[in-house]
Amino acid sequence: MTTLSNAVAEATMPVPPEAQLMQILGGCFQSQAVYVAAKLGIADLLKDQPLPVAELARKTGTHERALYRALRCLASLGIFRETDTKMFELTPAAELLVSDHSGSMRDAAIFLCEPWHWSVYSEMLYSVTTGKVAWERVHGKEVFPYFQEHPAEYEIFNRAMTSFSTNTLPAIVEAYEFTGVKKLADIAGGHGMLLSGFLKANPQLEGLLFDLPQVIEGAPALLEKEGVAGRVELTTGDFFESVPSGADAYMMKFIIHDWDDERALKILKNIHQVLPSDGRLLLIEMVVPAGNEPHFSKIQDLEMLISPGGAERTPDEYRDLLAQAGFELRAIIPTKSPLSIVEAFKSEAVR
Repeated sequence: MTTLSNAVAEATMPVPPEAQLMQILGGCFQSQAVYVAAKLGIADLLKDQPLPVAELARKTGTHERALYRALRCLASLGIFRETDTKMFELTPAAELLVSDHSGSMRDAAIFLCEPWHWSVYSEMLYSVTTGKVAWERVHGKEVFPYFQEHPAEYEIFNRAMTSFSTNTLPAIVEAYEFTGVKKLADIAGGHGMLLSGFLKANPQLEGLLFDLPQVIEGAPALLEKEGVAGRVELTTGDFFESVPSGADAYMMKFIIHDWDDERALKILKNIHQVLPSDGRLLLIEMVVPAGNEPHFSKIQDLEMLISPGGAERTPDEYRDLLAQAGFELRAIIPTKSPLSIVEAFKSEAVR
């Protein structure tokens, strides 16, 4: 007979190393099962009520037994719950796969596991062996030129980036005060989700949104929806060539991590050239902590290695990179998310 003390002891026993490693190796199956559920819209079908797997299979045009096996796996991970024999309902984790959930991660799940993206992960050994970008080996060109030629895939990417921004937005906005700032420029700011969040939290701010022409085309609708369209100047261009002047604070979220040091410096120097002497630079990125403790930046860094060829950086790496561009790192401000705000000023302004 199992006593309460035995049950507690078993629950607190360390996981054997072979079981720990096997669980990690099985992560590929777990990710793909989440992708299947996201792609099929299973969570949307369960939004209003639990349903039997037979009906889910009928609505999605899938093989009933195979679908059940995928959902059973996910239920064992806390994503969906089997309430009765082959009857499934949402869990808090599964709710994040509902398309119109305020924190939906459905688009992110699809982006990460689409075959054209997933195939790049299989070439990580190539990147580790050579230091080169696996994406280019798989697709014959770098990631962003690839997206320019594949608009459907680019749309999936953009929806995933919006999903990431939406989920981290409150934590970022509440972590930083724009005292003394009149105009905030978001460089490569997409459709303006992050900029809108800062503008709504800081009524004194005006905004400048800068990105490629085909990206900015989608910005007016979002800015109008967020109620800030009248406070935002829209500008297009290529940040490797120049960035617009006129703001006293410049920010970039998830941009510098895309690029190696050489190309990151080109972007930073272009901002340095137009930044007022008392202006500030804000990089919103994952900053890699020292030690062996888990942090999502250490996983995300591998995505940067194999796809765009950039890197998640440590505090010292950011300090050195910024110094080469003429900036001095002032602070690394944590948020209630894996992201931090790297704050820097022109070196001559700090002294």
